[in-house]
Amino acid sequence: MPADPDAAAELRSWSGQEDTTVDLSGLDASGVDLTDADLGMGLFSESRLVDAVLVGTDLYRAHLENAVLERADLSRSSLVKAVLDGASLRSAVLIEADLGSADLADVDARSASFRAARLNGATFVDVHLEGADLSDASVAQTSFEVFLDEHTAVCGLSGTVYGPARVDEDGSHRELAGRDLESWLNSRGASVQVLN
Repeated sequence: MPADPDAAAELRSWSGQEDTTVDLSGLDASGVDLTDADLGMGLFSESRLVDAVLVGTDLYRAHLENAVLERADLSRSSLVKAVLDGASLRSAVLIEADLGSADLADVDARSASFRAARLNGATFVDVHLEGADLSDASVAQTSFEVFLDEHTAVCGLSGTVYGPARVDEDGSHRELAGRDLESWLNSRGASVQVLN
């Protein structure tokens, strides 16, 4: 259980009942282990989930606006249609996670791992992916208005995206769209088509 007594009380109450939605809005559940938990439709707005273990959790349509998920392990979790606007995912692990149709706007995901994640139909707008790992992730008509740099790993990233993206290389920033973005990604091992 987390150290925050309010968060611990909410989790105890939630775990003892069926068909209830967990509500950790504004609470600190850092370090909690909720492996394989059904957190669908859960309320986590402005929650602190730093170092949380959320491996294999179901976060379908969960509300994670402005949540702090730094270094959280969300491997193999389902974030389908989840709302993560304003969240911090710095150094979070989302290996093989499913973010189908998820909403991410103004998200800090620097150094996060999305390796082999499914990002199909997701909306990434003003998402910082500097130093992030997108190796072997899949995209399909994914909005990809993101910040990238030379440390962003995209080898094996495949599918279709909409740009534009902003790229920082050697201290200079440039916006890339269409064939220019496609060329930048694919020259680094991706197999991506950028849609108009």
